[in-house]
Amino acid sequence: MILASGAKAFTGTPGQLLAKEGEEANKFFLIQSGRVSIGIKKPGTEVVPVHMVGPGEVVGWSWLVPPHRWKFECRVVQEVKAIAFDGEWLREKCENDHELGYHLTKELLAVVSGRLTATRQELLGIHK
Repeated sequence: MILASGAKAFTGTPGQLLAKEGEEANKFFLIQSGRVSIGIKKPGTEVVPVHMVGPGEVVGWSWLVPPHRWKFECRVVQEVKAIAFDGEWLREKCENDHELGYHLTKELLAVVSGRLTATRQELLGIHK
């Protein structure tokens, strides 16, 4: 499959920062094992966790949406084994293969929707 040629194995250790809010987003991760905390930075405070990502889930959608800047801070909580994808390479593939782009966009829209729901619940103090 075309995605395999743009994928690399990735291992992350607890405390490792995968993404910093506002920085260039040029990759995403498909988590195979471990946990990643996704949070937002409140001005003058520490990062507030809004979602925990685990096996089978994705970290990162900002690589697809201009201006390609991370919207959250993502930090490894429990050692992570993942597949990392090059976002710039994948954007090019999506531009050249609209069917691939459609399917990836549809999958990532589900991720964005889930993160929006988690953020809303955190802001309202609702925890599942």
